[in-house]
Amino acid sequence: MIKMKVCMLGAFAVGKTSLVQQYVNSIFNEKYQTTLGVKIDKKTVNIDNRSIELILWDLAGEDEFMEVRSSYLRGSAAVILVADGTRAETLDIAIKLKNKVYSEVGEIPFILLVNKMDLIENWSIDQLTLKQLEKEGWNILQTSAKDSDNVEAAYQTLASQLMTEL
Repeated sequence: MIKMKVCMLGAFAVGKTSLVQQYVNSIFNEKYQTTLGVKIDKKTVNIDNRSIELILWDLAGEDEFMEVRSSYLRGSAAVILVADGTRAETLDIAIKLKNKVYSEVGEIPFILLVNKMDLIENWSIDQLTLKQLEKEGWNILQTSAKDSDNVEAAYQTLASQLMTEL
């Protein structure tokens, strides 16, 4: 079986842990739990009759994007960037984190998840900004860890990207 390390990156409280827990265990916890350091989960995905084990590194939130430890990024096959749709500044952090990843480990596959679709009426991230990023080649999905919207699709999309890289 192919094993791939995937780092989850984003600002504090964007929903990285909730997305992983929804994907791996089909659960959502209303209580906010800060990730200290890194939490690792695994899930096997089947793509075109081939299995890939995603080793998901849920890293502590980074509002100071330069603080991401390079050692955590080493060996990553892909990155999931997460922004909170209700906090526009988290998109700026995600963009800076992508640039940090590219400088540290090279141009690996990535996907941007704009989380908290269940609160879309409170979103402050501009749809035009997302469209511009898509024009620049960004793969973006809008998700809700709470309602499970697009969570499975997000990881399947990334796993498919990884399989085409092989």
